[in-house]
Amino acid sequence: MAIKLPPLEKKLSKAVAHYWGTLLKQSEKGAESDRGNRSAVTGGKQMDGFCQLVQWVLVENGLPEPSIHTRTDLELPGYFRPTKKWDMLIVQDANLIAAIEFKSQRGPSFGNNLNNRSEEALGSAVDLWTAYREGAFGKQKPRPWLGWVMLLEECPSSLAPVKVAQPHFEVFPEFRDSSYAKRYELLLRKLLLERIYDGAALILATADEGPKGKFSEPVKDLSMKRVLAGLAGHVASYEAAIK
Repeated sequence: MAIKLPPLEKKLSKAVAHYWGTLLKQSEKGAESDRGNRSAVTGGKQMDGFCQLVQWVLVENGLPEPSIHTRTDLELPGYFRPTKKWDMLIVQDANLIAAIEFKSQRGPSFGNNLNNRSEEALGSAVDLWTAYREGAFGKQKPRPWLGWVMLLEECPSSLAPVKVAQPHFEVFPEFRDSSYAKRYELLLRKLLLERIYDGAALILATADEGPKGKFSEPVKDLSMKRVLAGLAGHVASYEAAIK
């Protein structure tokens, strides 16, 4: 079964613009009772445009829309905790086909948030894969596909070199004087290298140009197109395996 990958640029641009527009609306709504960016960060829904993009590609490739969950029924059993709520699940015929997270980060606290995102990405995946090993999702084949999409604010603070503390042992050389954007790139690439995730994308957008839908993808191997191609191919392989 050949996969279909329609032109993505306009819908990806729309997803980026939706993110920034939603942040602005959430900030305005919470301005009277909140401080800083907390309303924008905790309001949710800002990554809905990316969910819609993935859903569109999957439906174009013949996946039944009821198999795609983006609003409700997003919980999966874990091994170290009862459940974990994902941003998107694809479940068909009682088989878990894919689970995807859509995350974002804007300034100013890049350092703390990067550490939190790293721990979250690792913890969620380890929990799922261990639960999978223990039969939480039945005896399905092929194994589920995991994806992680990251939208990062492009600004001087996210692009500047950052010092790293080495009080006892040296860190790996690639982390020395690396920016937060570079560290996200390293994180996602290593998650793929270790097969902790099957697809990952890193998208950058500035606060000025993002609302207009302008963005950049700094590295080709972490592009949204590559994520969607991999996911569509996995879905096609699943469909072929069950026939």
